[in-house]
Amino acid sequence: MDNSQRLERMQQLIQDALQPTQLEIIDDSHKHIGHAGAKEGKGHFTVVIQSEALEGKRMLQQHRAIYDALGDMMETDIHALAIKVIK
Repeated sequence: MDNSQRLERMQQLIQDALQPTQLEIIDDSHKHIGHAGAKEGKGHFTVVIQSEALEGKRMLQQHRAIYDALGDMMETDIHALAIKVIK
């Protein structure tokens, strides 16, 4: 799976699980060429999200909700994920 396909799948999984009012997923993989994850074919991404499902939760709970939404992709396709929750 290439990163454009990963981005589409990530977008759909997060959209379905958290119904965000704002969602942007940025492919940062080009900044990490040569890192372990890049050598394994996994991607580096940033998720910028605003969702009522994340409101009132601690940062750890917010991150877990996003990891849960992405499911197996966290093991198979994503090496690094930066998360920015917009309030």
